Amino acid sequence: MESIRINKYISMCGICSRREADRLIEQGLVTIDGRTAGCGDKVADGQEVKVRGRKAEIISGDSLKVYALNKPVGIISSMSDEQGEGLQRFVGKTGLRLYPVGRLDKDSQGLVLLTNDGALAKGIMKAGEGHEKEYIVSVDNEITEEDLKALESGVMIYNKATDDMVRTVPCRCKRISRYTFSIVLIQGLNRQIRRMCESLGYSVVTLTRTRIMNIRLENLQSGEMREITGSELDELRKSVRSNG
Repeated sequence: MESIRINKYISMCGICSRREADRLIEQGLVTIDGRTAGCGDKVADGQEVKVRGRKAEIISGDSLKVYALNKPVGIISSMSDEQGEGLQRFVGKTGLRLYPVGRLDKDSQGLVLLTNDGALAKGIMKAGEGHEKEYIVSVDNEITEEDLKALESGVMIYNKATDDMVRTVPCRCKRISRYTFSIVLIQGLNRQIRRMCESLGYSVVTLTRTRIMNIRLENLQSGEMREITGSELDELRKSVRSNG
């Protein structure tokens, strides 16, 4: 193994994402051969890395796993937190150290992918790759055809990351009922769908993510997980590689 940055090494061990690894390093919770690691450090063959005192080893290909979870409302998209509202309660039974691919806000429900494959997670979350995510949205007033077309064309919303107003990327919308519609995004701004609806005077009542790329929620019950395997996993990996 060539020397690699410590945050990438931790990600390849299936412990967390590179960003979360940076936070652990900054907190002094990572060591290399007994020495507290710095964010710019690299790891070479034969060196021992520990995270929170536990040895970290790169996971072999056969041990890389991907799961689909139907996240309930009221659960945050982190593994754990002091209030016990994190995803660890669902992941614990697998016996694996998994982490979520991207985010789904606490007030929303539906599909979340969990994996110990850092490279795959990075590929799915990589900005600008056009990876589709589909949602079912219900709002507090009857949605008009004019407003559905406005959502599809793009609306101005506040972008917390840049602290300014931005126009959303064109998307696809389809009416389901008077108050409900589906929306397919290739963008992932903070609370994007809620902000898009608010820009047109609607409040979101329920928001459910039903698809990430080729992975669908289907009949998965709230709080249930299933492993992604076979052709479904092959297609997911192929899509990530083709955009890599």
